[in-house]
Amino acid sequence: MYRIFGLDPDPTPPSYMEVVRRMHPEDARYYTPVVERAIRDRTDFEADYRLLLPNGAAKYIHVVGHPVVNASGDVIELFGTAMDVTEQHEARAALQTAFEQIKAEETELRRMTDAIASYIYVFRPDGTALYANQTVLDYIGLTLEDVQREDQRARVFHPEDLERLREERQKAFARGKPFELEQRALGKDGNYRWFLVRYNPLRDDHGNIIRWYATGTDIEDRKRAEESMRDENLALSEQIDHAFMFEEIVGSSPALQTVLSSIVKVAPTDATVLITGETGTGKELIARAIHKVSQRAGNAFIAVNCAAVPSSLITSELFGHEKGAFTGALQQRKGRFELAHSGTIFLDEIGELPAETQIALLRVLQERQFERVGGNRIIPTDVRVIAATNRDLTAAIAAGTFRADLFYWLNVFPIEVPPLRKRREDIPMLVEYFVKCYTEKARKQIRKIDKNTLKLCQSYPWPGNIRELQNIVERSVILGTGDTFWIDEAWLSSQDATPPQSSGPLTQSVQNYEKQLIEAALAESNGKVAGRMERLPNSDFRGHR
Repeated sequence: MYRIFGLDPDPTPPSYMEVVRRMHPEDARYYTPVVERAIRDRTDFEADYRLLLPNGAAKYIHVVGHPVVNASGDVIELFGTAMDVTEQHEARAALQTAFEQIKAEETELRRMTDAIASYIYVFRPDGTALYANQTVLDYIGLTLEDVQREDQRARVFHPEDLERLREERQKAFARGKPFELEQRALGKDGNYRWFLVRYNPLRDDHGNIIRWYATGTDIEDRKRAEESMRDENLALSEQIDHAFMFEEIVGSSPALQTVLSSIVKVAPTDATVLITGETGTGKELIARAIHKVSQRAGNAFIAVNCAAVPSSLITSELFGHEKGAFTGALQQRKGRFELAHSGTIFLDEIGELPAETQIALLRVLQERQFERVGGNRIIPTDVRVIAATNRDLTAAIAAGTFRADLFYWLNVFPIEVPPLRKRREDIPMLVEYFVKCYTEKARKQIRKIDKNTLKLCQSYPWPGNIRELQNIVERSVILGTGDTFWIDEAWLSSQDATPPQSSGPLTQSVQNYEKQLIEAALAESNGKVAGRMERLPNSDFRGHR
């Protein structure tokens, strides 16, 4: 007591009043009533006060007192202890100051997070909610106390997501690493929206997780787009499975899927389609598939190979002719456009059309009408035009052999068919398809395909594309014996590169010159190419190659 009160040792203890005089004036006022009440009520008491030392310093004293009562019930003395608790008080004061500072920083942090237009959550290590910023509260329409309740997730998350989220969160919290989840949250408007929530742990100096911070991003629009794309792809796959396999369009490569997707999109329309690609890629199959799923599927599909018809007859072939229109026109004849009325006409090798026929075709595309050769009656037509070529039409336009305006009318919806070397993953399926077809025709029992043959087929560049593959398979089925399909590598070694296409001004000039020589020779021989020479009266073979 002497040491605590700063008194010199003396045989006589300090009096009660001397102790009271050393108390801080503010504390002495309430200390005396506490002691008096304990004596009066004969109860223990406990009090804290500040003690002022002679040097002006203060100590914090904690007193515990007990009144001693005699047999008559009178208090004869007070027994108690006085403890110096200055260090504890200062520690508590420091903690209180730190706590108040933390609270102030936390308040400032909350103000900042509330001002951020993002969805922010703070969780305890076990995943229970501790805080949500104002953006979250505004969306869900709940208070912070509601968010901190145990049933908060059941009130906010979509019922179909609850179990999944509970399991995924528990596993992720146990791993202790950043993670993200997609979930649907209920807004105060009664609608669910998709959110991508990213969780990040906050660790102390010892590596222990003390908080989880989560930020949410609204991905509703992205989810809707994905769902729409998924539905579209599903519908596309169903249409492809239903409409195209029987058309012998076989394969599932990305390159072919792009073509099939284009077919599905353009088929329901009446748009003119220009199909480009190398020889043997199946351009006519693409044209037939477009017609098959179009609104014109119940009407005619007329195919014309423009390169196979003499240039002097192609106009008549397409638009028909009247009787006597030219030598040999003994009767009226309908052209392919009339036969294809209300249906589809497929003009293969469109790049081989002569200039005068290009003009006539351009008129059909522009005005939807034409005249027969040798006639003057305008015939309206309702025909969908699908054209195809393996030539570079832009180069032909530059060379002056193809009209630019016709190209623009044809090129409304272009579809490029990939060569077989760009869809190698389809080759095993094509081989199996053709083997099955030709095995049935040849009445053979081929049950399996040699693995080395498939590797060989996939490594070969196939300059002739699907047509070459089809022919090779047919030849192998005819020559093969036993139940295993194989291909002789020697059949492929002679062609290891894509042959150059016949296009360009020089090639066209050579072809025109050869054509003139042939026509002159035929005219001179009156169309006779072998046997005895006999002069035919009034014979004019030009135009009838």
